[in-house]
Amino acid sequence: MTAGPPLRPELDGGPLFAVGAAVFGELEPAHVELVAALGFPGLEPYRQWLGRYLERPREFRRLLEDCGVRMVTCSNGGAGQSMDFVDPARRARTVAEHLRFAREFLVEVGCAHFKINLGERPPGGTSESDLQSIAAALNELGRGTAELGLRLAPHPHIWGPVERPEEIRRLLELTDPELVSLTLDTAHVVLGGGDPLEFLDGHWGRVAALHWKDTEPAYRGHTGPTPTREQHQRSCLYRDLGAGGVDLAGVWRRLADRGYRYWITLDLDPPRATEGEGSVEDKLRRNREYLHGGLGLLPAG
Repeated sequence: MTAGPPLRPELDGGPLFAVGAAVFGELEPAHVELVAALGFPGLEPYRQWLGRYLERPREFRRLLEDCGVRMVTCSNGGAGQSMDFVDPARRARTVAEHLRFAREFLVEVGCAHFKINLGERPPGGTSESDLQSIAAALNELGRGTAELGLRLAPHPHIWGPVERPEEIRRLLELTDPELVSLTLDTAHVVLGGGDPLEFLDGHWGRVAALHWKDTEPAYRGHTGPTPTREQHQRSCLYRDLGAGGVDLAGVWRRLADRGYRYWITLDLDPPRATEGEGSVEDKLRRNREYLHGGLGLLPAG
């Protein structure tokens, strides 16, 4: 095994809460200003919604600095970047395009880990050979990001090639722990039939960062099939913190007991007018209030 970058660099005053920029869609300066105004020190953007900043990383860094906000990481995806981690014939392109983005954007703006999604789930499900191919791609990409000083941290995602708990565990077995870690998303693990606490207990040494979101109370302890995209279209599967599908209080206790001092990103979907969620600011304020009133983690906003 090759020694890689630190798993979780300790942050002064950490753990610190950040906002995932998926809630905004296309990123604008006003969004960064809102994150700062609500007292969040971090922002986690997505490549496909960076707009002009994708080609202007130094301009984006200045915007963040002017607002007193740090970039946690920036997720992959969008035009001009292959997301196929399954097909060995496309591996070289996928790895090269991810390394170019890491070098030209992540390093320029500044962060310590590279959170990535893994593309679409193969028709009929993910096979053992698929997992071996994904692992080989991640080991190769992880070697490259390590040379840039970045910890690679893939994000298991429902409807992706790694969604079920047994698939996550197998991927961890197949990848080099010095090079490949995990972005643990509380709701995606639950909706995929797993338990976030089990992964924190059993794979603490692989968890680089966390995404927090909740889901419906009926999914607490869920072990059945993964909900479908059609179900998500009818009613958003991802809910505000405190909805009850995820034992967030238990997750927080485990993090506190283990001395976690890195980033926790509130990774929320844009509000749906049809579900009475109000504006983006309304949604962020509700979730911030849960951190304050529900868990006692932030001062009143």
